[in-house]
Amino acid sequence: MSESSAQTPIGAWFAERIPAEIYAGALSVTVDAQEIVVIGDVPRTDGDPEPPVERIAAHRERTRAGRIAIAQDAEATFGRKVSWGARADGTERLYTHLGVPVMTRLRQPERLLLDTLVEGGVARSRSEALAWCARLVGERESEWLAELHDALAGVRDARSRNPFDRDTAS
Repeated sequence: MSESSAQTPIGAWFAERIPAEIYAGALSVTVDAQEIVVIGDVPRTDGDPEPPVERIAAHRERTRAGRIAIAQDAEATFGRKVSWGARADGTERLYTHLGVPVMTRLRQPERLLLDTLVEGGVARSRSEALAWCARLVGERESEWLAELHDALAGVRDARSRNPFDRDTAS
């Protein structure tokens, strides 16, 4: 399950700590069980390269020390790795992000499907083929996924109001 917004408690934590010279405007903070991904808009500064990809690369180098310090505090506080990215003029890039092993959980039919994608030249490896499949589902089923995220928010809300919660029951 994941959360995405600067309005979540973790998102608010980052919004309070990230100075304007690192990111301008609203942050996008996405949280899952292993990782927190923080993406923000690259502020314009004098002498920045014009192409967005070059602005993002320059921003990455210029803000590295500040982002590392914030990430270390966040990792100690939330027990998750922090990954960073940036947006400039409609272009978005992730600087770093966590790779989590999942292949051991796949059954043979799923592995054979991934092998077919590799043999067919769609991907160079099983992990790349799996990422390709996940991107494809995300692109083709975004409306359904949005409905599912909304439904899960309702489930989380209902769970938080559980009258039989073991921690509060007497």
